Amino acid sequence: MAFYHRMGEVPQKRHTTFYKPNGELYREQVMGTKGFSGIQSILYHHNPPTQVRETRKYADVRLEFVEQAELKHQHFKTFDLPPGGDPIFGRRYLLGNSDVVMGVCSPTEPMDYFYRNADGDEVVFVHEGEGELQTIFGTIAYRPGDYLVIPIGTTYRIVPAVQSRFLVIESQNEIVPPKRYRNEHGQLLEHSPFCERDIRVPEKLVTHVESGNFEVRVKRQSVVYSYFFDFHPFDVVGWDGYLYPYALSIHDFEPITGRIHQPPPVHQTFAGQNFVICSFVPRLYDYHPQAIPAPYYHSNVESDEVLYYVDGNFMSRKGIYEGSITLHPMGIPHGPHPGKIEASIGQKETKELAVMLDTFQPLYVTKEALTIEDEAYMSSWLPAK
Repeated sequence: MAFYHRMGEVPQKRHTTFYKPNGELYREQVMGTKGFSGIQSILYHHNPPTQVRETRKYADVRLEFVEQAELKHQHFKTFDLPPGGDPIFGRRYLLGNSDVVMGVCSPTEPMDYFYRNADGDEVVFVHEGEGELQTIFGTIAYRPGDYLVIPIGTTYRIVPAVQSRFLVIESQNEIVPPKRYRNEHGQLLEHSPFCERDIRVPEKLVTHVESGNFEVRVKRQSVVYSYFFDFHPFDVVGWDGYLYPYALSIHDFEPITGRIHQPPPVHQTFAGQNFVICSFVPRLYDYHPQAIPAPYYHSNVESDEVLYYVDGNFMSRKGIYEGSITLHPMGIPHGPHPGKIEASIGQKETKELAVMLDTFQPLYVTKEALTIEDEAYMSSWLPAK
């Protein structure tokens, strides 16, 4: 989120002398995007971030997609996946392409290391649980409904306080608020469904100065490498700039409504390269006297539509559960299930809660996704016998 923020101690001028109490220099690091043309922050370390004791390859994490014989709508029941792993290597990836991948995670093990994604930004949606996102920029407490937006190159770890469940979207590029909601200076406009007051930046910066053996696992081009340091990676005494992680609660997303049906772009919350992320939240229905609140049948002729169902009764669907993921691929129409259009007429509001990912390049399905597929979903639009 591109607005200026500052935490801890920083010198009056950038790239000038800044001394520790013992007379040594703090180590200045510029962390930015697009070379020196994108947003950036400047961090001040106790130790040189380049001082690596040992490196080695940790794991190849390339995904295995399947070649499907049919073009069809699909439904995946993610709650059927058993919990396990930690908040990174417990991620179960289900869909993806060269721009973005989506997975779920219900970790049961702690992270005894730190992590850095050098491929792109991440959005971690908190379906259940509470805990902390601890980062080199400071700590953000998370709770159900939070989108945790983690910029590329951020060293972090997720520390659940109770059992947690996440939806994870990993990009190969930046993830930002939609351009139409920002002015030329980057400020969110009055018609935006959320504003800067809703953004939660890191709440506290704890500077670690202890020595020891600390592992940072870095993912680059779908391979993870281990870097070992003799000092804690969260040794930052202060930073300022425009690049940092933040949280936005789906409950702070203010829905845009109208007299007749509003199309999915009004639900857009974030934009990435060749994809968008949308939030479906409780809202009043259309108030034209003859309005049909349920959406029309529609063909995503140039996009794949994925919905992750969080809570409530999704008004256009049957046979969908909490934690369900539906994939409606480009090329074939989809829309409300039988009876849902008629049932929506005269209704005043919906209590549904869901996250949508629309991609403008085809998505591929992983082998793991097929293990939790509802095979009957494609036929769920047929009349009941």
